Amino acid sequence: MAVVFDIDKDPKRPRHPEKAHRPDQPIQRKPDWIRVKAPGSPQWAETNRIVKEHKLVTVCEEAGCPNVGECWEKKHATFMIMGDTCTRACSFCNVRTGLPAPLDADEPRKVADAVEKLGLSHVVITSVDRDDLADGGADHFARTIAEIRAASPNTTIEILTPDFLRKEGALEHVVAARPDVFNHNLETVPSKYLTVRPGARYFHSIRLLQRVKELDPTIFTKSGIMVGLGEERNEVLQLMDDLRSADVDFLTIGQYLQPSKKHHPVLRFVPPEEFKSLETVALSKGFLLVSASPLTRSSHHAGEDFARLKAARLARS
Repeated sequence: MAVVFDIDKDPKRPRHPEKAHRPDQPIQRKPDWIRVKAPGSPQWAETNRIVKEHKLVTVCEEAGCPNVGECWEKKHATFMIMGDTCTRACSFCNVRTGLPAPLDADEPRKVADAVEKLGLSHVVITSVDRDDLADGGADHFARTIAEIRAASPNTTIEILTPDFLRKEGALEHVVAARPDVFNHNLETVPSKYLTVRPGARYFHSIRLLQRVKELDPTIFTKSGIMVGLGEERNEVLQLMDDLRSADVDFLTIGQYLQPSKKHHPVLRFVPPEEFKSLETVALSKGFLLVSASPLTRSSHHAGEDFARLKAARLARS
């Protein structure tokens, strides 16, 4: 079982105040290959109960993930640490934006306690961006990893981090905590950063992933992108080369889905055969593992993928 962890809400405040005055973008009808089963099975209800009982906020719900029914049925939930309010305002993301609440100093222990009680063999911990913190939340990540190690020493840990832009020493502090997988998503090709991910810097993110390998070559590195945002195929292929130059092990590619009329529009629904083609090309470029499909998401099947990563590394050694 794998779980990805998150642990101010004024109902009158817009979820995305920075998008409130943008013109509406039409939401296209999803093609047949994007259809998913609605949640509601007894297993889903049990996962929902556990999440509510532990007072955790899931990225599955916050980001409107299409895989929530499938994953929660298997007791795979994705959570965030450091709250549910992000200091960035990416045009694709459905996580609320604004000034976050102060950190809960006891959250690392609470997360570790939930991991132990759920009996997780693999856990994924993500977060909102916290540009308001001096270290971007690096110490909170490190403490959470340490608490999980103490409470569940056999649980493997995957982290999906912000970029720690202009936070000197933050990355080094997180890597020193020795997660098993370090994931940081590029999200899109560099030509789309100003409109899709304006608070980030493409080559900083590439360098961040490269630096992880320099600091600890034993840690698996991972990154993911969305397609359907107006990128060209040759740009995606160049992005693959950039990630391989940083020695990234695992690439995920999924279809962008528009959360609301105020978000970036879907410019194209990429058919499954194109995802298969991208996967074939990426594997030929040397990635240990590639997951590419319309419904692929960063933490989808994370536990199973970790086992496949280890096997692929062993096969090459």
